[in-house]
Amino acid sequence: MLNNVILMSSLLIIKTTLFTIMYDLILNNFAKHINLTPSEIEYVLPLFTFETVKKRTKLLNHGEVCRCVYFVNKGCLRLYRIDKAGRQHIISFMPEDWWAVDIASFYGQSPAAHYIDAIEETEVLTLTYHNQQLLYEQVPKFERFFRILTQNGFILYQQRIMHSLSMSAEERYNLFRKRYPKLEPRIAQKDVAAYLGVTPVFVSVLRKRR
Repeated sequence: MLNNVILMSSLLIIKTTLFTIMYDLILNNFAKHINLTPSEIEYVLPLFTFETVKKRTKLLNHGEVCRCVYFVNKGCLRLYRIDKAGRQHIISFMPEDWWAVDIASFYGQSPAAHYIDAIEETEVLTLTYHNQQLLYEQVPKFERFFRILTQNGFILYQQRIMHSLSMSAEERYNLFRKRYPKLEPRIAQKDVAAYLGVTPVFVSVLRKRR
């Protein structure tokens, strides 16, 4: 009997620890912009689905409706387009503590212009469009949270355009390293090239210069 009690207590501790690890990063992310009460946290977390996706798993295809927004708990996602010649153009990498979504498709519930996939095995917390609307109704402060995320995403997108127009490839490479510190060793050279808009050979040249 005593052994069963000890076993149950141990399992409860393990479960609680895993739960804390699973949601600790996203709770800290929420705390950057809003303050949640314990009861609000208890309501919010079950609206997210935790899953592990394998490398190169597509979470969104071009032409599909983006029905979810993804928080990266561990690993890295990428948002990209493919042109008529079949070349990839990576808009953004989303490593740990970043959010991934095709903004226009998600908020308009219209066909996506982008793809989202995993460049390595990745843990994500998924929030559906429906559950986000529930959040807005039940915990209104989340409207502020996602408004700030959308604003920040729009700013980054504008900066990407301006940097592509006004910076040299080497300057863009240095900015990439600054924006994504410690991420480069985890990314294939061809993906770095697709982000910078250069060839993989030129990325090799830039790396040698450093």
